Amino acid sequence: MTLANWMIKAGALVQPVINLLRDQLLTYDIVQMDETPVQMLNEPGKRSQSKSYLWLQRGGPPEQPVILYDYDPGRGAGVPLRLLEGFRGYLQTDGYDGYNATVAGNGLMHMGCMAHARRKFSDAVKAQGKNRKPGKAQHGLALIQKLYRVEKQAKQLTPLERFDYRQQHAKPILERLRRWLDDSLSKVLPGSTAGKALNYLHNEWDKLTCYLDDGRLEIDNNLAENAIRPFVVGRKNWLFSASVAGVKASANLYSLIETTKANGLEPYAYLRYLFAELPRAETVEAIEALLPGNVNPEQIKL
Repeated sequence: MTLANWMIKAGALVQPVINLLRDQLLTYDIVQMDETPVQMLNEPGKRSQSKSYLWLQRGGPPEQPVILYDYDPGRGAGVPLRLLEGFRGYLQTDGYDGYNATVAGNGLMHMGCMAHARRKFSDAVKAQGKNRKPGKAQHGLALIQKLYRVEKQAKQLTPLERFDYRQQHAKPILERLRRWLDDSLSKVLPGSTAGKALNYLHNEWDKLTCYLDDGRLEIDNNLAENAIRPFVVGRKNWLFSASVAGVKASANLYSLIETTKANGLEPYAYLRYLFAELPRAETVEAIEALLPGNVNPEQIKL
């Protein structure tokens, strides 16, 4: 209990840093989001068996990426409205429609996740079994895999170079995929695994293909999903949070650790440095200097 209280106090102490990281994240024009359930034992108005959620945002300048966790008791459309207040630009998510109100209200460009489409086709292939002849699912999956091979080749290019490379190599594949999709939709049962994969691709098409518009954009939401994974893995060990204060502290500390890692710093060394310097930071400028993207690894070397 004593150690848990220490973590809650530590999570509250870093709130000024989290606030500045949020400002930095929302200033940039590309944000990825994801959410995952968390169980709360003692929350007013909710049963302990009900689901609450930890929301993740990943964005900020590429040279200073920001990863933020935020707790909310619900998964409704009001949460992204709150978290993205004032944001303008590209929002990348999975197919969950809880983001639609924010997209419409803020005039955002909504991007989808090709990895989700690929997963649905992969599941359809598996459902067909090993002895079935190659069908619609295999063909769709093969075309999507070609798109990922383009991304692998373009990974080290500058955004402008990546834009040109995608126009030359990915756009023709997408055009071919669209023609095949139009021809195939009426030839599969909508309720089959292959039908569900084709319909997902059809319904999400504009969101899945707008990554061609800007070389800074990602083909999928995997960076956000990878960023939320440490919390998902940790949840298997600690199972639940006992209080709202505890889960908010967890969100702040996870935010710092994952942002630190994304900026190439050693988390333990950074946290030691931060907790030593933060009490002496009396201005906004002094706190800004402590953000992970503004700290040189030599400053925190143990």
